[in-house]
Amino acid sequence: MIREGAMHGGLVCPQARRRKWLLRAAVLLSISIFWVVLTDAQAIGPSQTHAPRPQGQNPNGMHVYLWAGLKSHQAGEHDYPQFLADWSKILTEHGAVVDGALHEPARADLGHTDVLIIYKGDAAYLSREEKSALEEYVKQGGGIVSMHDSLCGPEPAYFATLVGGAKKHGDVNYTLGARITYTVVDSADPIMKGMSNLTIFDEAFFDMTWARDPGIHVLATTVIPATRSAAGHKGEVVPQIWTYEHALAGGRQARAFVWLQGHEYANFANYQIQEMLLRGIAWAAHQPVDTLLDYLPQFGPSRPTDAPR
Repeated sequence: MIREGAMHGGLVCPQARRRKWLLRAAVLLSISIFWVVLTDAQAIGPSQTHAPRPQGQNPNGMHVYLWAGLKSHQAGEHDYPQFLADWSKILTEHGAVVDGALHEPARADLGHTDVLIIYKGDAAYLSREEKSALEEYVKQGGGIVSMHDSLCGPEPAYFATLVGGAKKHGDVNYTLGARITYTVVDSADPIMKGMSNLTIFDEAFFDMTWARDPGIHVLATTVIPATRSAAGHKGEVVPQIWTYEHALAGGRQARAFVWLQGHEYANFANYQIQEMLLRGIAWAAHQPVDTLLDYLPQFGPSRPTDAPR
C-alpha cells in the first residue's frame, strides 16, 4: 500500500507534482516581468530619464559661472549673494546657461565655462591650486569679467596679468562713497553703445597696478573726487571700465572685461550699466557683443491642454 505523499516505483506523488508546477510558474513569471521592464526602458530611452529642462532656458547658450561671496559692508553695499540670485536669473532670461556659487569654481566647473564673472571682495587672494586652475582656464581662452573689488589682493601684479589691472589689499586706493562721473573714452566700442557720461554714487579706485605688453583698452575714466580717503590723488584721471585681450604663455587668446564700480548694489539696476555689463560678458566669452541683449526666450505651452487641438 502506497501512503499519500510517498514515491514508489518511479511514480511522483501529488504534492511533489504541485511543487514542481509552482516552481516552473515562478520562473516563467520572473522572465515575463524582466522582458516587460526591459521593453519599457528601451521605449523610454536615455533622453527621457533626465528631468525636463525648465521653460525659457536656452540649452545652446554661453556657459557662465558666477563667482560671488558672502555679504560684507553696510546694507546696500557689496551685496554679493544678492548678485548671485539676481544675475543668475537675468543671464538665464538672456539666454545664458548659468552656474555659480559663493566660493571659487573648481577646476571641473571651469572646464565647461565660457566666461567667469567675479563679484566677490578680494577674490584675488588665490591659493596655488586656484591659480593653477585659473591659469589653465585662461590658457584655453576662457573669459573673465571682474567687478568692483574682485581684483583686490596681495599680488596685484599677478592678477593684472589675468584682467589687465589690479589693486593691493591694505593700501588706501579707494575713494569711499562719492559721486563718480564717467568720461566715455571710446564711444565707438560696441560694448559702450548707449553709454553716456553719466554720474552715479559709488566708489572709484586709483593707484592701480597695470598689465604691460599688452596693456588695457580703456573704455571709460573718472576724475578722482576729493574724498577723505583720496587725499593727494584728487583730480587724477583713472580708468574705471576697460577690456583686456592677452594670451598666457602657450595659451590661446583670452579676454577680460572690468567694471570697477558696484560698491553700491543699486547701480546694477541702472539700465545703461546693465546693458554695458551684458555686452561686456558676451564679448569676454568671444561672442558677438549683443548676443545676450538680442536673445528672445522661447516658451512652450504651460499645460498639455494649451496645445492646439
